[in-house]
Amino acid sequence: ASGNWKMNGNQSSIAGICKTLSGATLDENTEVIIGCPAIYVMYARNLLPCKINVAAQNCYKVPSGAFTGEISPAMLKDVGASWVIIGHSERRQVFGESDELIAEKAQHALAEGIKVIACIGETLEERECGRDKRGGGT
Repeated sequence: ASGNWKMNGNQSSIAGICKTLSGATLDENTEVIIGCPAIYVMYARNLLPCKINVAAQNCYKVPSGAFTGEISPAMLKDVGASWVIIGHSERRQVFGESDELIAEKAQHALAEGIKVIACIGETLEERECGRDKRGGGT
């Protein structure tokens, strides 16, 4: 089970959510993952028990270089993320991310030991109509 906080939250609200999650009775057979903004990955990781995983919401396809504003999987791993969300419909629509770029990001994240939540990128309208991005039904 996973939840994506999108571009929401601050330290106070995140502390409250983490407190609630920390006190929750969770099924041992269910992996729980929270996706938070990169700036709060370490903060959330430090507040949550180990049984709850932290995901970043994006990463880049290379380990380092002149890519201002991008974050590598190794950097995310260094601050406590064990998962990353890649290919979210908002990243595809707003930033024009292609299937090819998303595949490169996923390959690099996996090579760095970060697990990947790969989104297929459908819009809310497509999901509500029961269509996936290829035009087929669900």
